[in-house]
Amino acid sequence: EDPSSSSSTRSSVAPELPGFYYDPEKNRYFRLLPGHNNHNPLTKDSIQHKAMECKRLRLLEEEEKQNQKTTRAGLNSSVLLQKRQLGLLSSTSYCRLVHELKVNCMQRRKIEIHSPDSSVAGTNNFKIIVADVACERIFTVNDVEHGGCKYGIINLSGLGKESLTVEMYDNLYFTNRKVNSVCWASLTHPDSHLCLMGIAETPGCASLLPASLFSSTNPGDRPGMLCSFKISTAWSCAWCLNPQADNCFSTGLTRRVLVTNVVTGHRQTFGTNSDVLAQQFATQTPVLYNGCRSGEIFSIDVRQRNRKGQSWKAIRLFHGSAVTSLHLMEAEHYLMAADMAGKIKLWDLRTTKCVKQYKGHHNEYALLPLHVNEEEGLLIAVGQDCYTRIWSLQDAHLLRTIPSPHPSSKDAIPSVVFSSRLGGSRGVPGLLMAVKQDLYHFSYN
Repeated sequence: EDPSSSSSTRSSVAPELPGFYYDPEKNRYFRLLPGHNNHNPLTKDSIQHKAMECKRLRLLEEEEKQNQKTTRAGLNSSVLLQKRQLGLLSSTSYCRLVHELKVNCMQRRKIEIHSPDSSVAGTNNFKIIVADVACERIFTVNDVEHGGCKYGIINLSGLGKESLTVEMYDNLYFTNRKVNSVCWASLTHPDSHLCLMGIAETPGCASLLPASLFSSTNPGDRPGMLCSFKISTAWSCAWCLNPQADNCFSTGLTRRVLVTNVVTGHRQTFGTNSDVLAQQFATQTPVLYNGCRSGEIFSIDVRQRNRKGQSWKAIRLFHGSAVTSLHLMEAEHYLMAADMAGKIKLWDLRTTKCVKQYKGHHNEYALLPLHVNEEEGLLIAVGQDCYTRIWSLQDAHLLRTIPSPHPSSKDAIPSVVFSSRLGGSRGVPGLLMAVKQDLYHFSYN
């Protein structure tokens, strides 16, 4: 049973009565009262929250007892090895199924965060964590108590040690600006800068900051921001790694897309019919994929000049709800997209048809990212119900549902990073989860 779904126990035990709630534990009906009444009124929201919290605690207890069950009947390491030796499994299928077993056995461990300023570490809530390509560093956006945000970089080299500690460096010169979207940018070398799309008051602001601002080396040498300009409210951003559109990043705005060359300052503007909530550049071609609040997904070849009308749109796909995240697969023939109806679909860009759907994701209004690991054949997404779900990329099978260590709430949705090399080429595999003020590592042994 999906932990976020409502229980069917009530309907099977007693019929539903309008304005009443049946409590199976007390075996009686209670009147539902308006939420503004005093004396602890019983409302549908409070009932649903209580049921979800009970399920979360039950799942946490099962995880602590290591009671995870295999998601496929008869799947265990000895059976897989035997089938592989008999030639009944290809090496690709064997590796994929082994990864499924490893995901099912991950155990949660809390990570101690070290900071040069001991008074800063662990005092602010994590809002966003984004890993660089090598998964050696994690850029963090933390909410601060007096409002606004604080930015920092976590060095993951300490994950390989038994103590499971990481070092966090922050920069206090760029704070108090809320951030909607972050991406790493490769300007002078791989992952050398960070693109931040934020909202100050009105209007918003796009900034490109050197990652060295958050480094512990050469504290006296602090380069300034490379560029910063005011824009309308920014929803998304993406950096282009294709040499035909070198040094360019895109910004998804309200009813338009802005592509900026940070060296020459040249900008291209593409008008849209809706807010652009998700973006990603292709690497083999200078094509930008955009997901809109209207549910439309379209691509732009940034080499062409902007023309009036919609003729510059190439591939067009449609979801039934606002698109919140895009991920272009390595071969660039398939595009993964998620929306605010909780739908996750895999699109074939050659036929413009949906070929797979990954069920179980929960979303109603939040901008929640997708995390795809093609090497290990896994899809990870955190739902608005604060559950982290892992699917098999190949057959869309839900492999595991991980409850949050903290009670579910709007300000406690976990942010995650998954990699087989956390901390670099010699790093440790697993899942990093940031929620509230804590950072957790799910070991992937």
